[in-house]
Amino acid sequence: MYLHEAHAKDLLTRHGIPVPGGHIARSPPQAADHARTLGGAVAVKALIHAGGRGLAGGVRMARTPDEARDHAAAMLGTDLVTAQTRSRGETIHEVYIERALDFTRSLYLSVIIDQRRAVPTLLAAAEGGTALEENAAAAPAMIQKYPLAADGSHNPAALAAFLDMLGVPDRNAGAVLGVVESLVRAFIDSDATLIEVNPLALMEDGTATAIDAKIILDGNALFRHPDLAALGDTARADASETLAQANEINFVRMDGEIGLVVNGAGLGLATHDMVIEAGGRPANFMDIRTMASAKQIATGIGLLLDEPGVRVLLVNVHGGGMTTCDRISDALALAMEGRDRPVPVIFRVAGQNAAEARAAAEALPVPCTIPADMTEAVRLAVAEAGDGP
Repeated sequence: MYLHEAHAKDLLTRHGIPVPGGHIARSPPQAADHARTLGGAVAVKALIHAGGRGLAGGVRMARTPDEARDHAAAMLGTDLVTAQTRSRGETIHEVYIERALDFTRSLYLSVIIDQRRAVPTLLAAAEGGTALEENAAAAPAMIQKYPLAADGSHNPAALAAFLDMLGVPDRNAGAVLGVVESLVRAFIDSDATLIEVNPLALMEDGTATAIDAKIILDGNALFRHPDLAALGDTARADASETLAQANEINFVRMDGEIGLVVNGAGLGLATHDMVIEAGGRPANFMDIRTMASAKQIATGIGLLLDEPGVRVLLVNVHGGGMTTCDRISDALALAMEGRDRPVPVIFRVAGQNAAEARAAAEALPVPCTIPADMTEAVRLAVAEAGDGP
């Protein structure tokens, strides 16, 4: 689960990490009021989940409350496109009004899971800020790694030496070490998969302040953290993904024209790769869970049929165990009921009850093609979508 910056900073504050201080605004007048309360210059930040806001106009400085109001008016309700969003961008429903700070030096810090070693790892760079990704792409060695124990424990002296290698000024060394130790503790205590601070401002008075923060929590562990689960931005999360999750389907929207109906993450990823390799563009990633009923699967298919850009449905299912092939054909029939826009179907199934499913699919009130295998299914779908030869 992604946390917005404001909520991420609330979590950091609970662990004693300094932040500039700010308030969420949902209207231009509210933005002006918050700026007035904070006093002095403020940053007006778009609250979206994607990074790259600063380079895309999603972070604007305001010297006065009136400027904060005007920036909020220009941002709220618009779609912000960054290097990390889909082509349509993310809609800005809220802005974060935060006290602006002056600093001349900053660091990049994050804690992630090293998937090879299955332990938390600290990443750090001697320079933080909006150009970090570009700089790191040109010079990957600038990102330094410090492995931690599975429970986050570490040798304080060795960690201090690691930070000293980054050139942290002596006056800030103690503060930075404290921030890092608190980041690690926050990571472990909240069951996070990522905590990132960029930049961590090194202040002249020797303190260190998190200017921006990103936190991703492990959704499978939220039952242990009901207070954090309440921070989930379900009102503004992708409505399709939220509805799919509630119906036993893992679903991620994309920008293509080929709607994928697939069971199993491995088969889903393979189908996705095959479509791209054939010159097509998937409209989604789908993984139908084993416990999903025909009605729930129909809900997921309906999400694809609701997308005006979807030109064809590619069904690629291996039936067996809890999910039989005829359950997918039943779901297709349910999803097609009352639909005015006919979307052709490429129906490739194998496994339990495959013959029954093919017969049912051929009776659908839309054009349905039964391919011989996965390769032909992908080729037909790409051709139908107009993306391939």
